[in-house]
Amino acid sequence: MALYSDVISKENMAAYVARKLTGLLKSPLSFTLYGRTANIAQLSGFFRAVHPFTVPAAPGTRSSLPATACRLPEFGLLQRVSAFIPPLSQQPNRSLTYYSIKKGKRKSVKSVTERFMRLHCGLWIRRKAGYKKKLWKKNPARRKRLREHVFCNKTQSKLLDKMTTRFWRRRNWYVDDPYLKYHDRNNLKV
Repeated sequence: MALYSDVISKENMAAYVARKLTGLLKSPLSFTLYGRTANIAQLSGFFRAVHPFTVPAAPGTRSSLPATACRLPEFGLLQRVSAFIPPLSQQPNRSLTYYSIKKGKRKSVKSVTERFMRLHCGLWIRRKAGYKKKLWKKNPARRKRLREHVFCNKTQSKLLDKMTTRFWRRRNWYVDDPYLKYHDRNNLKV
């Protein structure tokens, strides 16, 4: 799995951060407080009401307080930039519902039940990708290959089992089932 820093070069990343920081670095008196960017002029009323001793003195007047009492919260460059840097790794999302709203039960992923079929032996089968797309430009041999079904490997089968409920994993008996000879594996070690 490639990290975001491996994909983007250092020059592109530097340019990206510079573009995002232009708004924050225009005013040296701006800072971020509770996720919002503001400057001293906007917050002077807030500081006067809450902390009367933390309001800096107006230009041209003398302050009777020490310099440490007039200091506003300082945030480093890392705190300013961290909100604008994209996350380094994206977590996979399979939209699996563990607890439903109505009954509090686990739900199956609908795209799995529509695209795959589970055999009783635990294997899953699927159609090949693009089996009904742009058939006019594919030669007959390729069209025949695309009509075939493919078995999923062990990892994919375990994942698909996790994404469905017991209803989809049980054995079904159909009249004239074309997959009847594939439901049970013979002479094969599991």
